[in-house]
Amino acid sequence: MHLPRLTAVLCAAVCAAAALPAAEPAKLVLNDLEYLEMPGLNVMLAHDYYPEGHQGGVGVILNGQRIATNGDLRLDRTPGQWQPTPVVGKRVIDRATGEVNVHCSFPDESKNRKGFNPIEYPDLKFGYTVRIIPEGADFRILVDLDAPLPTEWIGKVGFLIELFPGLLFGKSFATENQTGIFPLQANGPGTLDAAGEYQQDALATGRSLAIAPENDTLRMTIRNDDGGTLELVDGRAQHSNGWFIVRSTIAAGATKGAINWLVSAHALPGFQSAPVVQVSQVGYHPAQQKWAMVELDRTDTRRFPLVVSRIGADGKLEKAFEAPGDEWGRFLRFHYLRLDFTAVTAPGMYIVSYGDLRSNPFKIGADVFSRHVWQPTLEYFLPIQMCHLRINDRYRVWHGSCHLDDARMAPVGFTHFDGYAQGPSTLCQYQPGEHVPGLDRGGWHDAGDDDLRIESQIETVYGLALAYENFGVDYDGTTIDQAHRVVEIQRPDGQPDMIQQMEHGLLTVLGGYRSLGRFYRGIIVPTKRQYTHLGEFSMQTDNVVFDPKTAPANPPPIDGGVAGSPDDRWVFTEENPFRELNTAAGLAAAARALKGHNDALAAECIEVAETIWTIAADTKEPTEPWMKSVPSPRITLAVELLLTTGKRAYADYLLSQRGKICDNIRGKDTRPRTPRVGWIVGRALTAVGDASFTREVTDAVQAYRAEVEALEKKTPYGVPYEPDVWGAGWAIQAFGMEQFFLHRCFPELFPREAMLHALNFILGCHPGANTASFASGVGSRSATVAYGSNRADWSYLPGGSVSGTALIRPDFPELLEWPFLWQQTEYVLGGGTTDYLFLALAADHLLNETKK
Repeated sequence: MHLPRLTAVLCAAVCAAAALPAAEPAKLVLNDLEYLEMPGLNVMLAHDYYPEGHQGGVGVILNGQRIATNGDLRLDRTPGQWQPTPVVGKRVIDRATGEVNVHCSFPDESKNRKGFNPIEYPDLKFGYTVRIIPEGADFRILVDLDAPLPTEWIGKVGFLIELFPGLLFGKSFATENQTGIFPLQANGPGTLDAAGEYQQDALATGRSLAIAPENDTLRMTIRNDDGGTLELVDGRAQHSNGWFIVRSTIAAGATKGAINWLVSAHALPGFQSAPVVQVSQVGYHPAQQKWAMVELDRTDTRRFPLVVSRIGADGKLEKAFEAPGDEWGRFLRFHYLRLDFTAVTAPGMYIVSYGDLRSNPFKIGADVFSRHVWQPTLEYFLPIQMCHLRINDRYRVWHGSCHLDDARMAPVGFTHFDGYAQGPSTLCQYQPGEHVPGLDRGGWHDAGDDDLRIESQIETVYGLALAYENFGVDYDGTTIDQAHRVVEIQRPDGQPDMIQQMEHGLLTVLGGYRSLGRFYRGIIVPTKRQYTHLGEFSMQTDNVVFDPKTAPANPPPIDGGVAGSPDDRWVFTEENPFRELNTAAGLAAAARALKGHNDALAAECIEVAETIWTIAADTKEPTEPWMKSVPSPRITLAVELLLTTGKRAYADYLLSQRGKICDNIRGKDTRPRTPRVGWIVGRALTAVGDASFTREVTDAVQAYRAEVEALEKKTPYGVPYEPDVWGAGWAIQAFGMEQFFLHRCFPELFPREAMLHALNFILGCHPGANTASFASGVGSRSATVAYGSNRADWSYLPGGSVSGTALIRPDFPELLEWPFLWQQTEYVLGGGTTDYLFLALAADHLLNETKK
């Protein structure tokens, strides 16, 4: 189950609580962040709104762990990712009574906008108010309807709250007449409803439900005081990523107090979050700045010295450094101490101790980043994600040759449920439903969606090209046999893996360009059943090209896994100069890396990139709002073409854009890679060869450095970090990669420490009780339960970099050991993969240069 860290934190919390003197019974109060709070218990309402990601509505954090969330009215018994959700209004508080309420309404038709998951809403409109009111240490949930529900919706609309399964497996539950254990998997019996949906029988029903009554840290009771019945349902019966659900329905004619629950959660008296020691799970180079953090409950006034100890071969600890941690102060809900132990430089294995707590072991040595850090990404993660090939790994087969039926032209005038939109034309010679040749080679499956987005494909190529160009990595650990569609992990074939991976990515990017006469937008399965497919990629389609001319009149259903069905992935096209120019920039960079390895492919990359330079109309209105806030990617393309071809025309273009370049050194958007042009243009200053241009860019970069320095001081970790619903790991990796180039181009302005702090953050020095490295299989502790292709097995993909610690608004950092939270543990291609690879290589390279 992989929950040892969770257990350790809770046990430490029990001990801390037991050590505190007796006090007056605590009660819930409304704090300055507008949620109910007492030691060991927090109750939020409408701080989060991400219901498909299990964040929103009424949420409960009990004894330091989020046990319940998404308390709200829903139209489905066990709602999933594409079910209707309400519009959530502004949160209203009453300081006198402590009440928090929010008015909501159905439907939220904004989610039907172009480019978002289209959701079918029924013909039902109603409004309601959710209220939470403290009653001593308990709290009451009330729902008032603006008007009674229509008769046909009685028994369908209900209030529900989700319980986190990872805390409850093996724990007990009880109602007045039923008892049981929260099961590890969803068990029957169940029946099909009128719509053909499977409905599992309730685990229990009653007026009152006791949750984990035997466990002091998890015990919670929900009592229904509106005269209705509670039911405990396993949401995983319909959705593999579901949670346990407690639910009651709205009665006929009900308005005021239509839902009335009293919730009693057992907060440990005097609860304090257990201290957490945060270090890099890999370690530190002797020459780098070394920080360790201690995360404390903000009410914890105890202080212990921080001790850095070298681990002897006999198991004995030799004290290498001891000091009190510097009082950094409050960040989110915690108080932080920071220890600077840069003075420790002797090679060896170490731990950091704080009182009775010990960190995981880490290394100090000049070779700390030379092995076991970036290699897993190159020799495991990228090969495993390769599409259209069989991936062998000694005794294991990660997946067979897959998607050999790619791809059919998407329907016109159509928006896919994952956001791909095909306009009124296919923009190519192929008609909707026709097979498009040349797409059954190359590419990597992106994230858990298994799709091929053009940006994820080219960003992966681009990142590999920059890494190869800057660090000359000729590492060879993988056999890639394109002719026979076979990959052998841990079997060298005499070719640099980075070059072969770039070639694989270009097979799909250029293959699509050759066939379509343009870059594709993306390639993705047509149905939700295929989209939510868990497991082996080669089973997602039948791998046989569907030909409507020879198909039977009634072919097998698409999503049943039956041979002969029209289950081929769809390919989408678009008019999007922004993405076209970005893709061309990746091609231009790849051409430099490929030179001398595959000159023909390098030449094709340059030819296509220069064609896009000529024909792409970047004056066209961007198709996505965020694109309006960033400079034209033509600047990036000009830099890459200048560095690749040396043609003066590209330098002249950059000179003509000096105003836009200097205004966008930092960018106006937080998205990685595209917004900030300082690191991109800085690489071309020598090639441009204009002194005034260099001065202007340097002045702009200097102003940006001042902003970065101010942002670094806002967190104890020394990186610009503003927690959000999604983990910030990928953005911080991108920041670190950019800092390498800024340090290289402007060493007097940008020290290397910013880049190294970013790497430390990824490798474990980040907020929250879970100190795992975001890079799976890297370091003494890492994210080994992740949202990858094998998430159903509670496993991981070595070298994948997860999204990372997310924020449960407004102030609770969380990284759960749970395989179905994409905003915390998802893997993605593009910068989410190659930025980490680049960052680890950059640290090894910079720190081991003979001249520093």
